[in-house]
Amino acid sequence: MTGAFDLRALLAERGGERYELHARHLNHQLPRMLHTIGFDKVYERAEGAHFWDADGADYLDMLAGFGVMGLGRHHPVVRKALHDVLDAQLADLTRFDCQPLPGLLAEKLLAHSPHLDRVFFGNSGTEAVETALKFARYATGRTRIVYCSHAFHGLTTGSLSVNGEKGFREGFAPLLPDTAIGLGDLDALERELRRGDVAAFVVEPVQGKGVHEAPPGFLRAAQELLHRHGALLIADEVQTGLGRTGDFYAYQHEEGVEPDLVCVAKALSGGYVPVGATLGKDWIFKKVYSSMDRVLVHSASFGSNAQAMAAGLAVLSVMETEGTVAHVRRIGDLLAGRLRELVPRYELLHEIRGRGLMIGIEFGRPSSLALRSRWTMLQAARKGLFAQMVVVPLLQRHRILTQVSGDHLEVIKLIPPLIIDAADVDRFVTAFTAVMDDAHGGGGLMWDFGKTLVKQAVAQR
Repeated sequence: MTGAFDLRALLAERGGERYELHARHLNHQLPRMLHTIGFDKVYERAEGAHFWDADGADYLDMLAGFGVMGLGRHHPVVRKALHDVLDAQLADLTRFDCQPLPGLLAEKLLAHSPHLDRVFFGNSGTEAVETALKFARYATGRTRIVYCSHAFHGLTTGSLSVNGEKGFREGFAPLLPDTAIGLGDLDALERELRRGDVAAFVVEPVQGKGVHEAPPGFLRAAQELLHRHGALLIADEVQTGLGRTGDFYAYQHEEGVEPDLVCVAKALSGGYVPVGATLGKDWIFKKVYSSMDRVLVHSASFGSNAQAMAAGLAVLSVMETEGTVAHVRRIGDLLAGRLRELVPRYELLHEIRGRGLMIGIEFGRPSSLALRSRWTMLQAARKGLFAQMVVVPLLQRHRILTQVSGDHLEVIKLIPPLIIDAADVDRFVTAFTAVMDDAHGGGGLMWDFGKTLVKQAVAQR
């Protein structure tokens, strides 16, 4: 066809402008940040847990697109499902019919979700949280939400109201009525519940920021308190769900926990089509959708679209047939165990924590005088610079992509694709050991880079 759109030709012609285009038309601070820390790579292709650049060098992905790439990139089963659904030319999103794929995906999700009955499909994790907040407030007739300090539940206005990071909230008030408590603080939760206006408590069973797990028994005790006071438990499993922590949901590690609402997203997409899901108990859905007049009281224009539903069905099928959850437990234990063996060896390495393939590596103040002086210099400029000093050489020298777990934190978070194997674990541990050896050597390029970060941090004040 004359004048037909040719995506490959467009990318071949203008793909080299990627950073300039972003700086000109999108968030201009992103390319600036990437240039500053040397992350302005040009990745040409990806498969599984690896990227390749234009020179054919491979990179190990220990970030998984912030958890989106649960099955890695371009899993053949998910790819085939998307080709099939496009080729089927379904009458999708007519808005006034009931297509089979949403019902089939809901059925499959609920089979992994005992005590939950219905599903609402949206387009993202933050939208899944927004749905849970709306449903909880309507079902209880109350307005206030309790959440945990340092929580991350999304960045749209409702989910931002239960975001425990001050930096994200600044300048966006007024938000919803909310109250933060410490993760594990049952006394504080009970104190808030006594006021009688709490609709729900929303919690990540393992917090993404810093990788902090809810204390043993906390979720079950919180659930009992909430139900005694007529409030609901919302489990935010956007990042922790679908096998990430070595169980299908992270809350399932604790016996007797049955959330009223559960939020999932990220890995359900297969890395292709944005999707979010809010699972809940039957009575909550029936209260929100109480009559035919209220049939569209909560909806999403692209929710339940065929491509997202096909991707989700394919993801769950792969997880079941390939034994993904059991694999995560084995590989997660191997990775965490290898890293914990390094803690006594390096005074800058403070703790390894987490579950499954959600692991936090925390650095802390060293004991020796020479290292302590350098550590103090970094902390005085900006907390979190040492963790960034580790992340950069992991990429630059060892071609491994990781992330600092949050602003002003000396923690690296590992959330690799759930399909990584023992060879990937060995590659990461070997590289991490080399970076730690360099850091404890007292000099070299790593500390020179640290001085650069200090200058930049001081200049931004």
